Amino acid sequence: MIDPSTHDKQHTSQQQMLFSDGLPQLTDDLGYRGPAVCRAVGISYRQLDYWDRTGLVGPTVRTAQGSGTQRLYSFRDILVLKVVKRLLDTGVSLQQIRTAVSKLEDFGVDDLAKITLMSDGASVYLCTSNDEVIDLINGGQGVFGIALGKVWREVEGSLTELPVEHTDSVADQVVDELALRRAQKRARG
Repeated sequence: MIDPSTHDKQHTSQQQMLFSDGLPQLTDDLGYRGPAVCRAVGISYRQLDYWDRTGLVGPTVRTAQGSGTQRLYSFRDILVLKVVKRLLDTGVSLQQIRTAVSKLEDFGVDDLAKITLMSDGASVYLCTSNDEVIDLINGGQGVFGIALGKVWREVEGSLTELPVEHTDSVADQVVDELALRRAQKRARG
């Protein structure tokens, strides 16, 4: 893999330009529930749950904390999930995908749109410039590429039609009946 520390850390206004008027202004307390994430990414809820439980990609807005709570995924989480799905669809091994995801974590959300992932089917290479992409192709290593900027726009487009949720919403306060009974029993103790 190409070392992500070699890329230009300079922040640009590119992130603001990518978000359309249909997408809510995303903050740290806004996220998307699992079913909406599954629709945006094109995966099953079972797959989403598995990827979270195994530590591949989990929600960063809110994790599930027992019965009755819902995970909330950030835009960035959904972008990475979409990349994971694309890599799996092209036959890249889960081990290589885990390596790629860990490298993507080194980048801030502003930088993701400038990244291209290249693969030869066995390894995944992270490129932060056109020159790096060309070097890989000239070296015979790149068979296909995933431009994260394009994936970003696809995710953005699919999320404009899906509900976004605040972490302090009423859903956070809802407790299922079984959890309520257990809490009452403990209180009587």
